[in-house]
Amino acid sequence: MGRKSEAGLVKFKDYYETLGVPRTANEKEIKSSYRKLARQFHPDANKGNKQSEEKFKEITEAYEVLKDAEKRKRYDALGANYKAGSDFRPPPDFSNFGFDFSGFGGAGAPFSDFFEMLFGQAGGMGGAQTGGFRTAGGGPQAAARRRPSDQEAEIELSVEELAHGSTRTLQISGPGMKPKTLEVKIPAGVRAGSRVRVPGEKGGAPGQGQGDIYLRVKVKPHPYFTIDGDNLICELNITPAQAVVGGEVLVNTIDGPVRIRVPESSQSGKMLRMREKGLPKLKSPQRGDQLVKLRIALPAKITDEERQLYEQLAKIEQERNEV
Repeated sequence: MGRKSEAGLVKFKDYYETLGVPRTANEKEIKSSYRKLARQFHPDANKGNKQSEEKFKEITEAYEVLKDAEKRKRYDALGANYKAGSDFRPPPDFSNFGFDFSGFGGAGAPFSDFFEMLFGQAGGMGGAQTGGFRTAGGGPQAAARRRPSDQEAEIELSVEELAHGSTRTLQISGPGMKPKTLEVKIPAGVRAGSRVRVPGEKGGAPGQGQGDIYLRVKVKPHPYFTIDGDNLICELNITPAQAVVGGEVLVNTIDGPVRIRVPESSQSGKMLRMREKGLPKLKSPQRGDQLVKLRIALPAKITDEERQLYEQLAKIEQERNEV
């Protein structure tokens, strides 16, 4: 780990060596090596093994830097001037707070002094991500609004969680405080970029008191819905017969399947509106709409009976066009 020496220096860490890849490794090679090592040293697979736990922290930290183009560029620039094992001095206001991100979709660990100095909030140089939770320094305006002991992080939510709310488990620790487990309630109606405040739950540096945690919302891509403000948009495949004569079809919504009627003579690309089937608004009974885009899908296979009917239809259309 990137421990400090008595003189306040921090040990340089060779992240390429930690992951067992050359400095010329591409993104795919780095990811492959990380996954292999993560499976080998994951704490769940090595219960009570402190060495494996430390190794897992090291490879996670290395991956957090090398998978990110900007962080890797910054690290490579430093690495050109320092040999592995060399020392350098962190800024005067350096501090390091440990977070366990296990409740946010990944097994996390506190980053080393070396990492925090280069990329952590104390160094004012961006953030680090583990699982679905990211510490972030924020811009000048955000920094001005927060106290020195506040912490901003990123949480990734599904579309369903935006609609119905969610409860997540957060484990925190810091200098002079015991590790604490919190149940964080995410209200229905938040959007991408929303900030959820968890008041007074982060231990600050000495003399700073307890700060707040601000969870900035990021939305996971959804296989069915796309978001447009308060509205949800989806596509619905219909058959040529349904497009011509209309009929009832089932449409998935965030509240479950609902039957709607397709008007006759519907063209591909036609939009149907389902009132108040979209996302709820924060602290409001109002909801957006769900927009259903029709898409005429040809059958991959047809029966002999269907072929005969299509042939009859084609003949009728041909005769009509010849008139």
